[in-house]
Amino acid sequence: MLSEITVGVIGTGQLGRAMAQGLLMGGLPGSNLWLANRSGAPVTLEGGAAVTQTTDLAALGAACDVVVLAVPPAVVPSLSLELRDRLVLSVVAGLTLDGMRHATGAHRVIRAMSNPAAERRLAYTPWVAGGAVTAEDRATATAIFGAIGVTDEITDEAHIDDFTALTGPVPGFVAYFADSMIRHATAQGIPEEIATRAIRQLFLASGQMLKEGATPAGQVQEMVDYAGTTAAGLTHLRRGGFDAALSEALLAATEKARTI
Repeated sequence: MLSEITVGVIGTGQLGRAMAQGLLMGGLPGSNLWLANRSGAPVTLEGGAAVTQTTDLAALGAACDVVVLAVPPAVVPSLSLELRDRLVLSVVAGLTLDGMRHATGAHRVIRAMSNPAAERRLAYTPWVAGGAVTAEDRATATAIFGAIGVTDEITDEAHIDDFTALTGPVPGFVAYFADSMIRHATAQGIPEEIATRAIRQLFLASGQMLKEGATPAGQVQEMVDYAGTTAAGLTHLRRGGFDAALSEALLAATEKARTI
């Protein structure tokens, strides 16, 4: 599927570049990839793939079957785009389906939220389709987002803002939790270098176990039922209002996504 389409990515910041790298690793030929940014600064991708790089958005739009918007939200109003006959995918935070149509002139629009883990093909990318999107377009979106990680089509556009808070900021909240654990360890006198190495390994192993094992809730309950040292800590977290504090933080991030 990827070998049959030409993809143009507008915006080569952290997310745009990560998606481009992931697409190449996922099977998109370099000859089928266009990149555009305002500065014209060349983008170096691993593997040395020869991709087309340009500042000419009209040329990109004319050459590509699918256009991915990956620019900062503030840049969208300054773009001069006419993509009426193209499938347009956006990972711009806060840019609605209606906003996409207005900014690009396109009818076939898909709003998504990915993250920089796309570079390693580890992103989670939920997406919602506009009314004019066809079955073939849906298959194309699934192929593109599936090439950079795991993807789901969702039906409620408002949930894209929720996922902007939940899964958009990799490592984001997870890094904050890890840093809190490292700071606790150093407060106990453990050298920072050792604490950092230990917690990084903990999160690496935990991610794999969460992927392959029981649900997160199930794994927590197993620890609680075991009634050991971890159960004591988890019980304290529950009683201390951790869930409510995290929920409030995620709601604050979601609200920012809706008003950005």
